[in-house]
Amino acid sequence: MGAEGMDPVEKPRAAVMEDVAELAGVSAMTVSRVLNAPEKVRPETRARVLAAVRELDYRPNSAARVLATGRSGVLGVVSFDTTLYGPASTLYGIEQAAREHDYLISIVSLSALNRRSIGEGVERLRSQSVDGIIIVAPHESAAEGLRNLPPDLPLVVVGAAEEIPFPLAAVDQTSGAVKATRHLLSLGHETVWQLAGPANWIDAGRRTIGWRQVLEDGGRDVPEPLPGDWSAQSGYEHGRRIARDPAVTAVFAANDAMALGLLRALHEAGRRVPADVSVVGFDDVPESGYFSPPLTTVRQNFGEVGRRAFQLLLGRLDDSGATAIPARRFVEPELVVRESTGIVSAGRAR
Repeated sequence: MGAEGMDPVEKPRAAVMEDVAELAGVSAMTVSRVLNAPEKVRPETRARVLAAVRELDYRPNSAARVLATGRSGVLGVVSFDTTLYGPASTLYGIEQAAREHDYLISIVSLSALNRRSIGEGVERLRSQSVDGIIIVAPHESAAEGLRNLPPDLPLVVVGAAEEIPFPLAAVDQTSGAVKATRHLLSLGHETVWQLAGPANWIDAGRRTIGWRQVLEDGGRDVPEPLPGDWSAQSGYEHGRRIARDPAVTAVFAANDAMALGLLRALHEAGRRVPADVSVVGFDDVPESGYFSPPLTTVRQNFGEVGRRAFQLLLGRLDDSGATAIPARRFVEPELVVRESTGIVSAGRAR
């Protein structure tokens, strides 16, 4: 509050695009291009404009952006079960990619993935005038819902079945399972057991395919997969059965949480890891290096998945017509070898 007779303090004027243009020595149109289509501007000019934006603390007006570009600068994401490490990390990777391109994210979280829920989620986002939509669809049940969406929608899918009419970005789950299984066989194990993920999860099915492929190609016995639910508890319960079978020397768990439960069951039964049983997980959760022993696992690059999904969506927005064959972008996973896997001892070798 000011005293009577004192002039009110004027607030500093917010910078406008013309201020940025003057400071950077370019036209206002060039500033607009840098903010909305940076790939079309020379790197040195782009750097000069962005430096002026930072110096002036310039904030683009969203309404003006819509008028100038026809875009809102907001992307929609339909996601499912973000309490699990994979979907949560995928969502974070998408958010990172969006921030790098000065986009905001509007998220719709679904309790189930089916034709009705996916359609409702997409319509909710379209009512918000989002520029495009990314759907994180890890369930087999999502396929029907995706096939029933208009194929000309500016939409990209992450982690879904490949038989869908939209561009797809995903980690190559089959390749990750192949690497895990080959690693265990290379250590001298006769075969590899599997703790599988839920049957209705696409990633779980692909990991089982990769595991089975390696064993069959090598003429090895293929044990019946033990169905889990991604939880440490299911890994523990199956682990108690595994611990009673001295013939089991190697196990590939479809995620790190189940591997953790398995390690606990083996420890309680007096089965040493890796001296008696080698264990490989999948995901490389931040805690996996601190399991006892530190877990050998398959690392998924969720940041790269997010970037590729975002790039596919930008391409979709810039494409005047839908392509006949939607693009697929797979990210190669990495095997991280730690202390839970080891060479089979002489007494246990074939």
